[in-house]
Amino acid sequence: MASTVRHITIDCAPPYEPYELARFWSGVLGRPVDPADAPGDDEVALAPPPAGPTLLFVRVPEAKSVKNRVHLDLEPDRRRDAEVARLAAMGAVVVDDRRTPTGRGWVVLADPAGNEFCVESGPADRAAG
Repeated sequence: MASTVRHITIDCAPPYEPYELARFWSGVLGRPVDPADAPGDDEVALAPPPAGPTLLFVRVPEAKSVKNRVHLDLEPDRRRDAEVARLAAMGAVVVDDRRTPTGRGWVVLADPAGNEFCVESGPADRAAG
């Protein structure tokens, strides 16, 4: 027997609310917030995907103090630069730009609560490459 990853859990410390952070990630990933969850809940999830784990946002009392040890790497369905611009317009902040002149690399962003994630090149970038 083996275990299965059910959730990828993201801490949410004041002043950030789990529901609002879940709404941000809902926009990022195009998956709705679980209809069983509501504003003010201590745990809020995105609706489960057809396969794989779902994101779960959990209220915690302590603020983030160091770089995330685990983070999400996103592969957009559009050009990476367009996706970075879209996410920034939604409230993400560019933390580090690791793109190379060859088009490889990634961009490190932080969500509104400061959790880092990366946007890699996607099929549209590779096709144009």
